[in-house]
Amino acid sequence: MSVKLNSMPNDRLGSWIMNSSKTYELSRRKAGDSAEVAAEKARTSFETSFPEGSPALGHRVYDIVATETESAAEVVGFLWIAPLTEGSDAWWVFDIAVDEHHRGAGYGRAAMQLAEKAASENGAATLGLNVFGYNTVARGLYDSLGYETTAVQMRKTV
Repeated sequence: MSVKLNSMPNDRLGSWIMNSSKTYELSRRKAGDSAEVAAEKARTSFETSFPEGSPALGHRVYDIVATETESAAEVVGFLWIAPLTEGSDAWWVFDIAVDEHHRGAGYGRAAMQLAEKAASENGAATLGLNVFGYNTVARGLYDSLGYETTAVQMRKTV
């Protein structure tokens, strides 16, 4: 098995933006945001990152493609990376997902390693990310790849 990143084709980008925005909103709610706050954060994030439905300068959205042979390639997920601010050497993984039925096969690990390479090739000195506290599988992956915790938010229902 090998994994590569291909730029997501424009004919799929619009539906990906809608789905990814909705997933982000739901994740924010699961992490404790109110429905209104989660919706506003998702709307603002995607309007800023994809003005008029196209990636802002520096933003890259990739298909994660697994290839068993040259003729057998399958999209198994997606990856979105970009500089934190225009021209910055601090880059960010804004979103990554491997399709549920492909999880556990090493595609996420390979995609993250390719993300590091792509960011570095585009001038990044660092690559950061956010992971919601409830996502223990992803947290384990990032720990194993050498990502360091830089902040922790905590909450208690009272």
